[in-house]
Amino acid sequence: MKPRILIIYTGGTIGMIEDLGTRTLKPFDFSHLMENVPKVKMLNYDIDNIQFQPPLDSSDMHTTHWKDIARSIAENYDRYDGFVVLHGTDTMAYTASALSFMLENLRKPVIITGSQLPIGEVRTDGEENLITALQIAAATDRFGLPMVREVAILFENYLWRGNRSTKRSANNFNAFKSYNYPALASIGLGIHFDTEALKRHHTGDSLSPHYELDTAVGAIDLFPGISPTTLRHQLSCPSVKGIVLRTFGAGNAPTAQWFADALRETIERGVVVLNVTQCGNGSVHSRYMGADMLSGLGVVCGHDITFEAAITKMMYLFGLGLEPGEVARRLELDLAGEMTLEN
Repeated sequence: MKPRILIIYTGGTIGMIEDLGTRTLKPFDFSHLMENVPKVKMLNYDIDNIQFQPPLDSSDMHTTHWKDIARSIAENYDRYDGFVVLHGTDTMAYTASALSFMLENLRKPVIITGSQLPIGEVRTDGEENLITALQIAAATDRFGLPMVREVAILFENYLWRGNRSTKRSANNFNAFKSYNYPALASIGLGIHFDTEALKRHHTGDSLSPHYELDTAVGAIDLFPGISPTTLRHQLSCPSVKGIVLRTFGAGNAPTAQWFADALRETIERGVVVLNVTQCGNGSVHSRYMGADMLSGLGVVCGHDITFEAAITKMMYLFGLGLEPGEVARRLELDLAGEMTLEN
């Protein structure tokens, strides 16, 4: 039987066209996109599509759109062998991370891709990315089961775990990177899967989608010279339930008493604070006094989680209606392959 693939077209550069008057790029419809990739017919797949109306620039992506994507996958889950999400690059890693939590017990491929150049450009990377994403979504192992059973980002030469990925370049075709987890597949003359890196479930539970996300979260970037007034102002927002604290190096922060007091007061109010390193590569751990101080205050260790996965994981957990203490506990658990826990 032909592989059955559902394409969910949200917008992004891959489907844009240049406005001749303003010279800016604007989203176009799905038919324009497919007209520029005639090679798709050579795959001999049964392909259907769902299109966002109107198509979005990914800078306009919101949690409501993540719900729409997740619902489209869940409602069509039994009808298709795999799913390809066409998406703008700027917020792609956020969407991939959110979907990895929202689609609990996912056992089929959800491949997210896009392009750096519009599909109609002569040198576009969109054609190759789309075709490769479709091939990966249709790929099976020797038992006839999907080769990929998770949310992943396909871009140029690599397939990355979605909640381990981050956009690293606004100019290069290899725009994404997973610094703390190996590529799920490398793409050259063929598609070579790393079977050790691919996610595998060991339970028979069926897909359990979650649509509620709580956006009452925030983020604070530390920098040398941050003042007590600035920090307290950021920590004191009355509507915020959780904060991702982006710290130096291996999770380090100032050891000044005013800094510790501000965080302690915040946590005592019931706000969950998650420690995530500003570095692309590496992990939070208590090797230095600054990181150890944060742990002692009750700040949750984010290990090697990306910022994109940290913020969406927090939205997901608060969206479940959990109390702050339970959110803090689950933030330290690996829920969807998003972080590596140290022994």
